[in-house]
Amino acid sequence: MDFKIRLGVPDVLDLWKDLCERRKKQKLSKSEIIFHDKLGKAFNLLANNPKHPSLSSREIQSLTKRYGLKVWESYLENNVPAAGRIFWVYGPSKNEITIIGIEPHPEDKKRGSYERINLSALPKN
Repeated sequence: MDFKIRLGVPDVLDLWKDLCERRKKQKLSKSEIIFHDKLGKAFNLLANNPKHPSLSSREIQSLTKRYGLKVWESYLENNVPAAGRIFWVYGPSKNEITIIGIEPHPEDKKRGSYERINLSALPKN
């Protein structure tokens, strides 16, 4: 089953728009180009199969309680310092996934790190 990827507002949507616009203008640093490419790859994997093995998707209970929807964490990258993670939910509509956060690996921080993660709102239909 394929999913439509939506971006949470305002943070995730603004981040992606900024990266794409600056990429078109060739204004990204080397590390930003790598980040943009990793995000694009992860979005494609999520759209095609949210349970793809390389994503290592899993529900994060503390964020689920806080957000009121099942919140999932997937790998953006692995085996690097502060490896990136994508936080997402199913919805708001059927066959949609909304990316609500992009953060460094929270376990690189101290206990309670999931409480400090900022999550975007679901976009309006």
